[in-house]
Amino acid sequence: MALQFTDAIVKELIVSGKPVVIDFWAEWCGPCRMIGPIIEELAQEYEGRVEIGKLNVDENMDTPEEYGIRSIPTVMFFKEGKLVDKIVGAAKKSDFAEKINALLG
Repeated sequence: MALQFTDAIVKELIVSGKPVVIDFWAEWCGPCRMIGPIIEELAQEYEGRVEIGKLNVDENMDTPEEYGIRSIPTVMFFKEGKLVDKIVGAAKKSDFAEKINALLG
């Protein structure tokens, strides 16, 4: 299951050394609801290797502001504490998996 990230814990996760994937979303966002099940599947498939979670932009405003999130869904990929890639908008599962595999490569 995808983790529920908050402003309070996300920075610690990013600098933890483990690859991190953050899905910036909101309840009212249609495309966010479309990719939600994909993010959940990926969280299960990569459990223990990649921290995959969702950050609600309505409840957590600091992190989206820090990373300049202007459109949701935005999925960001972090490796060794640095932002290395992102996908803005809805995408296929294979697109997300490709980016995650690059984090592990």
